[in-house]
Amino acid sequence: MLISRTPPVLGGGCLWILTSLLLLASTAILGAAKTPVPPACGKPQQLNRIVGGEDSADAQWPWVVSIQKNRTHHCAGSLLTSRWVVTAAHCFKGTLNKPSLYSVLLGAWQLGNLGPRSQEVGIAWVHPHPVYSWKEGSRADIALVRLEHPIQFSERILPICLPDFSVHLHPNTDCWIAGWGTVHDGVPLPHPQTLQKLKVPIIDSEICGRLYWRGAGQGAITEDMLCAGYLEGERDACLGDSGGPLMCQVEGTWLLAGIISWGEGCAERNRPGVYISLASHRSWVQRIVQGVQFRGHSQGSGPLGLRIQGYRAARGGPAA
Repeated sequence: MLISRTPPVLGGGCLWILTSLLLLASTAILGAAKTPVPPACGKPQQLNRIVGGEDSADAQWPWVVSIQKNRTHHCAGSLLTSRWVVTAAHCFKGTLNKPSLYSVLLGAWQLGNLGPRSQEVGIAWVHPHPVYSWKEGSRADIALVRLEHPIQFSERILPICLPDFSVHLHPNTDCWIAGWGTVHDGVPLPHPQTLQKLKVPIIDSEICGRLYWRGAGQGAITEDMLCAGYLEGERDACLGDSGGPLMCQVEGTWLLAGIISWGEGCAERNRPGVYISLASHRSWVQRIVQGVQFRGHSQGSGPLGLRIQGYRAARGGPAA
């Protein structure tokens, strides 16, 4: 048998095989290029009412969404992935089986002056936490909202991160809330309804537990609740802010520490805002939401901290 030591001429079957391999490789590369890669969570790509708050900048909080009921702002929420939003369960009280009443508005900054890059998506279904009791001030006031179809990310529409096990929010840690709720009891956010923001410090859980103590062994602050705000009042979340985010920045990344849930009145003395802790429900969210991103602090950095122990029924109650 004669074995040639020189390379064979590329012709006939050999050329066809090589051409096929090149085509397959090109198709794989193109396919990979077309596969959408989720953007990094908690990283606004900056361009350029909350009681006592101030106007936010355009695209400052690109994960904050408006949950609309019959085309009117009802609650807020936070974008976790291209298909999932997290909000307060009480926003859907009595209408859980009527998702057609709702839609989610993403990329909005001024509700009265929507830009061309905002997106409105219908809701496929709502998944409240199984232990939520549908009573004011109930624990586990958290719901996951499945969008009808994936949204397109942009500089105005990005996901927020959830805190991993390394995050611990100590008292007096400064965090932020944002929303389009009323600016005072009965006073709606004026046109053009610019997204409001407010810095709120974390309040020690024992202090908050005493403030909301019902007596006779009835503590209103459960183990999955987190308090933030000002004991003197004057600055707080209010009606229509329900479901919105309590956001804390860790090493340059914004994390969703809590969900605006309840409180007695709005901005009243010794009645700070009460939030549902995402750290307490991290595993539940992770089981349902595929692709949710977690972040925390690296070893050796200063602890940020979260001591979650311990109604925005009026405040956290959805807008009418």
